[in-house]
Amino acid sequence: MNLLPKIFIKDYKNYQNANVRFAYGKMCGIVGIISNLILCAIKIITGLLIGSISIMADGINNLADAGSSIITLIGFKLASLPSDKDHPFGHQRYEYITGLIVSIIILIIGLLLFKSSIEKLIAFEVTTLDNPTAIVSSIILLIAIIIKLWQCLFNRKYGKLINSTALLATSTDSLNDSISTSVVFISLIITIFYPNAYLDGIMGIIVSIFIFISGIKLIKETISPLIGEAPTKEFTEEVVEKIFSYDGVLGVHDLVIHSYGPEKIFITVHVEVDSHIPVLISHDMIDNIERDFLTEKNLNVCIHMDPIDTKDEDVIRLKNIVTEILKDFDNNLMFHDFRIVKGITHTNILFDIVIPIKYKFSNDEVKNYIDNKLHDYDDKLRTVITFDIDYTGEK
Repeated sequence: MNLLPKIFIKDYKNYQNANVRFAYGKMCGIVGIISNLILCAIKIITGLLIGSISIMADGINNLADAGSSIITLIGFKLASLPSDKDHPFGHQRYEYITGLIVSIIILIIGLLLFKSSIEKLIAFEVTTLDNPTAIVSSIILLIAIIIKLWQCLFNRKYGKLINSTALLATSTDSLNDSISTSVVFISLIITIFYPNAYLDGIMGIIVSIFIFISGIKLIKETISPLIGEAPTKEFTEEVVEKIFSYDGVLGVHDLVIHSYGPEKIFITVHVEVDSHIPVLISHDMIDNIERDFLTEKNLNVCIHMDPIDTKDEDVIRLKNIVTEILKDFDNNLMFHDFRIVKGITHTNILFDIVIPIKYKFSNDEVKNYIDNKLHDYDDKLRTVITFDIDYTGEK
């Protein structure tokens, strides 16, 4: 597992490099093609020799896996294409598209194998084995289980290293395959002692169901990033923590993360700074943050600078009041861009509240609660509230 990258990938530890990432995808694809074709040939020959539809079904599943590896390989190749006029954000979503194609193929094969297994069960076909055939078949299936577990670990390791949805999906598929092959192996052992148990057709149905479920899960996993999914909680916290590490940053809000592929992530965010600090100094700090994200993490960050007043006593006092009111209503709610506009008859309090995508209270309910509490404190206070959706979510 550790030897192959050292042999076939130049600069194999530079996982963030686009060329290295493609090389890992190519290596995993070729390994998958070769190993799955070998498994397919062995299982189909064994299944034909002993007349076992469940073993042949498992072999055809390996053939589908080999095809999946080919499609994944093509996907990595297309995803590595540079940006062009029509696709300024690159082509990395091709990786998700090829993963979707692989998932649909797996789904179709699962349905076909289910149909074949049902037909054998209806026909009351049984499998009889002599001892030499049973021993050879058992050894072959054990080897297949070990290889599939190795494939699972192999693809999972490098899928995590290069942040590849396609390789992680392939890892899950390999794990499911090892489980389904184990089911066939158990069927084979039972058949030796109970040859008239009709287990072959039953186990074929179980294997096809595993394949079908795997296809459904993979479709879900590949469609999600195509539609646009929320970033992980860990990634969001990492971004916010890095921004707060710069002296002069007072707050962070309106964080939006767009992904066009594992190496094409664009971030927009508002950063609060002290309005009493010269704008050129704050702007220089913002430039440094954007540059450091790009050079250190290969993340394209665009920051909107929000100056806030840190010395006005009325602003500080009212902000503390609103903080307590929101804390009593829902401690998880956050607000930002707090400012006041003083008038002769009343004072307007303006701020934004960040609301989860699915929230149990309506915007009016939140606003009415705040207004009533502020009115109890001072009937001259009025609120102008903007409700923002929390696009970061949690995964």
